[in-house]
Amino acid sequence: MNFTGKKILLAEDDKTLNFIIRDNLEEAGYLVTTADDGDAALRIFKENEFDLCLLDVMMPKLDGFSLAKKIREENEVIPILFLTAKSLNEDKINGFAIGGDDYITKPFSMEELLMRIKVFLKRSMTPTEEQGEFLNCKVGHFNFFFDNLTLQHEDEKRTLTYKEAELLRFFCENPNKVLSRSDILKNVWGSDDYYLGRSLDVFISRLRKYLSSDENIKIINLHGIGFRFNAPIERK
Repeated sequence: MNFTGKKILLAEDDKTLNFIIRDNLEEAGYLVTTADDGDAALRIFKENEFDLCLLDVMMPKLDGFSLAKKIREENEVIPILFLTAKSLNEDKINGFAIGGDDYITKPFSMEELLMRIKVFLKRSMTPTEEQGEFLNCKVGHFNFFFDNLTLQHEDEKRTLTYKEAELLRFFCENPNKVLSRSDILKNVWGSDDYYLGRSLDVFISRLRKYLSSDENIKIINLHGIGFRFNAPIERK
């Protein structure tokens, strides 16, 4: 077993599933701290540093969505993955709107869970070959720093989530081009059949809000096709 040094907070009230997930994550080399209710998970999160949060949606005392919202108030960057027995579209949209990065619907295989976790933890705050050559650029009057997930204009500085930053990076790599929903989902999330189009719309709405102070930046919805990101881009 190779220890990764990465720390994961696992909040799952099903004791059997909690044990199984923890055992598999530790076997994969992760350092795992567990909680079996939302209140305990929040206390643990505030007292420790983690690289990723794995949250069950249906938990006593504080549900996963409420917990994620409080975690986002403390940390805007940490990846949040939801575990849920629910497959309702509205629940997924709610989770993304709160600031979640991924959704894993029960029952799931441990291979799938480990793959999803690896996708998020392979990102680092320093440039890597895997991130590609594109790291930072000027988008309209904003400075976009993908390497530290920030969007800045004058004294205004916003920290993006991983998926917000990756979506903006994909747009910046393909300015003024017609991009299908399928292409966006495959390139940003790695799949076009797991994520709902309306979930993507949540992220699009966020970026529109973040970039709204520059009238030269437009994310145009092409009905039935996808989107076009119209913006002046200057590579750094």
